[in-house]
Amino acid sequence: ASVCESKVHVWYAIIATGDGGGAVGVASYLDIRDKDGAVEIGNINFSPKLQRTKIATEAMFLMMQHAIEDLQYRRYAWRCDCLNQLSWTAAQRFGFSYEGIWRNATFYKGRSRDTAWFSVTDEEWPALKQAYKTWLDSENFDDDGKQKRSLSSLTRPLLKATFEGVVDNSGSN
Repeated sequence: ASVCESKVHVWYAIIATGDGGGAVGVASYLDIRDKDGAVEIGNINFSPKLQRTKIATEAMFLMMQHAIEDLQYRRYAWRCDCLNQLSWTAAQRFGFSYEGIWRNATFYKGRSRDTAWFSVTDEEWPALKQAYKTWLDSENFDDDGKQKRSLSSLTRPLLKATFEGVVDNSGSN
């Protein structure tokens, strides 16, 4: 991954090693609060070539590991629009526990947006790290690269709370 730092974000480019290489996605650390030991992952944009791949999951794992182990953050957060089911489903798949909703957190695209918050703490990290290692292990994939156990089956038991059923996703928020 390549790194580009700014005052607000630390950006990472996810580089493909096969098929000619090149950047296939980006993600950044944001809302960096060194004093509080907290950081958020965001601005995640994976090309179709990267979406739902082992490489995408490994990139999320490596960023989480770097934030918690190397940078010594105690809290690793993820936030998303409550109406963005793909995002909150991904957060939980990656082992982020649901924390709550900031109602009317922002106004954009002509509507008030409620924001759902998820996090992983340093205390939760050892068990979550083991779940990732189990999932990423080559033994978890058949000869065609298909997973034998889903990451969700390993991370879901570790979640402190989940988002399902909390919000009326009818669009009336």
